[in-house]
Amino acid sequence: MSDQAEQPVFTIEKVYVKDLSLELPNAPQVFLENQAPQVDVQLGSSADAIREGLYECVLTLTVTAKAGDKTYFLVEVAQAGIFQIRNIPPGDLDPILGIACPNILFPYGREVVADLIARGGFPPVHLAPINFEAVYAQRLQESRGGGPKIEIAH
Repeated sequence: MSDQAEQPVFTIEKVYVKDLSLELPNAPQVFLENQAPQVDVQLGSSADAIREGLYECVLTLTVTAKAGDKTYFLVEVAQAGIFQIRNIPPGDLDPILGIACPNILFPYGREVVADLIARGGFPPVHLAPINFEAVYAQRLQESRGGGPKIEIAH
């Protein structure tokens, strides 16, 4: 067997928007409001094998702006990518899918969120960088059922 076949492979095959939504449930009245809304950001990621050595990772970003009980906007973006991952030790696959892939997808999703909010008539929301290693560690901690939970504030 050649050494070439044994080399680890990690490549981005495709980056795309899998799902996208923008809701302005209280338009046009919210455009007349003077109160600055509170912005809440939620994120999640998932990964599935497509076939041998190919994985789809989906990073979901949900941004909600509210003032009191009035929602200004709700944006949800599912930013996805297809990654070729081969010859990786089994114990290293989960961290790659849970840290490296979302890290690659985040700038794309961040741009889509800012653009969509601006297209909705609001000043764009530029999401702060996210430490996906800390998010991954938090998920591991929660799945084991122990320790304090880490909160990511935006």
